[in-house]
Amino acid sequence: MEKITIYQKPTCTTCKEVYQILKETNTDFDAVDYFTDPIPKAKLRELIQKLGLPVEELIRKKDQLFGDLRLGEKKLTEGQWLDLLAIYPDLLVRPIVEKGDKAIVARPARKIREFLMPAVSTEIPESGATHNLPAGQAGAQSATDGLIVDR
Repeated sequence: MEKITIYQKPTCTTCKEVYQILKETNTDFDAVDYFTDPIPKAKLRELIQKLGLPVEELIRKKDQLFGDLRLGEKKLTEGQWLDLLAIYPDLLVRPIVEKGDKAIVARPARKIREFLMPAVSTEIPESGATHNLPAGQAGAQSATDGLIVDR
């Protein structure tokens, strides 16, 4: 199983919920309190890549600090945002859960359940496939349920 890490603020309600779900599902994971153990810029950059989001979407824009620093009025580069996140961890959305080459912002907390589930193929057989049906019943089988139905 791939290593799972939760980057959190232990006093955050959503972080507590995600932590509890991980415990209840007997998931082996590491928890990082990024207020006492800051996330290095290189790791932040890696998480951004795994999340597939621009750094601006990982900023807590409703946080008082965002307003106090007047960040909504500034056009910052990714590097500048990373510098700010290293200095002001409160600006980072949370919790972030990392598993292998993927990561999510687990908001709402229930998103963690989907993330923990192994990927399932959603591939549907090509339409018109007869699936070895007896002569005369070609096309009578539903591609989704595998049962022969009268039409």
